[in-house]
Amino acid sequence: MPTYQRFEDLPVWQEAIVLAERCEDFIEAAKDRITWSKRDQLDRASLSVSNNIAEGFERGTTNELLAFLYIARGSAGEVRSMLCFFERRPALRDLKSQISNLKSIAESCSRQLGAWAQSLQNSDIDGPRHLNDQTRANYQKRKTHESGAADFQKLLAQHLPPDHPARKI
Repeated sequence: MPTYQRFEDLPVWQEAIVLAERCEDFIEAAKDRITWSKRDQLDRASLSVSNNIAEGFERGTTNELLAFLYIARGSAGEVRSMLCFFERRPALRDLKSQISNLKSIAESCSRQLGAWAQSLQNSDIDGPRHLNDQTRANYQKRKTHESGAADFQKLLAQHLPPDHPARKI
């Protein structure tokens, strides 16, 4: 799994920025057919996805990152909900294709954020703020040991007869 040094390099952040840009394009296209408050809410919610990813990434602890990922995911859901509303409006019938594309991008952001959050929940890393030379060395040692044991098991399994029960493991 790649390690990212900057939030701008994260694929989910990049997709969230596309969502905000395209929502802004939609707002401009539908300007006279949507109330100011709904345009403003969609604009803020769509930009909130990428902003919360960035803020969580910069915080330095896994727990804070998780909290912001869930906020970002909530914002992506808010964007989708608003788009579902707009999709039902007769005055926006000619923008249905654009709305559908935006919903797909928002759903993709949600899925990516959910998967990332789930992987962090199962992680034993507290975040870079908690790392020091000793914890880094211990983590690296544990990872090396785990991959070495897995490699040994594969090598051992290759030399067992095809019907041996241990080969199925």
